[in-house]
Amino acid sequence: MKLTANALACERNGRVVFSGLSFALAAGEYAELRGPNGSGKSSLLRLIAGLVPAMAGTLELTPHDERAIPRHCPYIGHHDALKNVLSVRENIAFWSAMLGGGDAVEALRPFRMERLADDPVQLLSAGQRRRLSLSRLLAARRPIWLLDEPMTALDVDSQETLAGIVGRHLETGGIVLAAIHGEGLRKPDHVITLAGAA
Repeated sequence: MKLTANALACERNGRVVFSGLSFALAAGEYAELRGPNGSGKSSLLRLIAGLVPAMAGTLELTPHDERAIPRHCPYIGHHDALKNVLSVRENIAFWSAMLGGGDAVEALRPFRMERLADDPVQLLSAGQRRRLSLSRLLAARRPIWLLDEPMTALDVDSQETLAGIVGRHLETGGIVLAAIHGEGLRKPDHVITLAGAA
């Protein structure tokens, strides 16, 4: 599988965030998005995820698939997209059912969240919420992971867990595109630098 961006441009609140952006990511590749705040890293991830439209340019998936590109691309953003009134188990089951996944509770184990399965999400710490949000990547397998500052609120052990999960995803032909501040998850195959539009 290969994801190719051709001359992408994105507008936010009447301002061009980036333009003329092109790159290609192949199976097994990890790419980092770098740049200052406001340069468009989150906007690019949201564009690929189908949450905001492209102002110009195209995204292509090879081999071609009739399903829209966002169907292949789970997006883990700044907001955790969790339902506070539901338990940990109910949240992950919701995502698994919606995405056509398998055993939801098994998705909790790598991030050590299964022991909290019956706890209400509203009682979780920031780090626990982040680990539950990242567990969605395992609730239903998809080839292209879009991660926006994925290590936010994670302790060292959880960062190492995430790095291992990302590594295994890449080894099986997955693609990972991550917006990163500071140290990354691993040595990147590509660094895509966004400076923001002039």
